[in-house]
Amino acid sequence: MKIIGRKKLDDFKHKHRDVCSQLDSWAAEVNNTSWSKPLDIKKRYSTASFLANNHVVFNIKGNKYRLKVQVSYKNQIVLIKKIGTHNEYVNW
Repeated sequence: MKIIGRKKLDDFKHKHRDVCSQLDSWAAEVNNTSWSKPLDIKKRYSTASFLANNHVVFNIKGNKYRLKVQVSYKNQIVLIKKIGTHNEYVNW
């Protein structure tokens, strides 16, 4: 999968240093995988939530942070939409 929107991740890591290794690990895993359907994601990320229009929300660092992406299974692209704290996520 190709990740688009990494700047959002980098900006977030600068503000929240405690999540750097988790986001780096997530990005490395995504770069080295291929998802063809939501079940592929669910097998690896059991707590992922699936929303309309191929949006997926990942729990990062024990649910302290949330990462919302949009997945294009056909094009093998993961678009970073939003990242924030759990409290910020409630207002999305």
